[in-house]
Amino acid sequence: QVQLVESGGGLVQAGGSLRLSCVVSGRLGTINGMGWYRQRPGKQRESVAALTMDGRTSYVDFAKGRFTISRDNAKNTVFLDMNSLKPEDTAVYYCYVVLDFNGYWGQGTEVTVSS
Repeated sequence: QVQLVESGGGLVQAGGSLRLSCVVSGRLGTINGMGWYRQRPGKQRESVAALTMDGRTSYVDFAKGRFTISRDNAKNTVFLDMNSLKPEDTAVYYCYVVLDFNGYWGQGTEVTVSS
């Protein structure tokens, strides 16, 4: 079994910052990639940022310059640092990990940005 547990969500004012964490545990094989997605109210789930195991990062346009994805290999943890948050960033944020070419989702952590 593989488990992904996110944390770090909450209520923050516009312009504020949050750090989301995702701990991966269980029967781990080879991590091929990690990423964050989000689902805003009434919208489909969308990609936010991705990180390959050789350190390459990619961001969707709304995340560029404001969000940073990183990882701690020793702790099997992936982070999403979010700065300059906007009300439109309000969403449930999900961690996604590809292990041995199989995808796994976390349960999500809710982020609410007030204006």
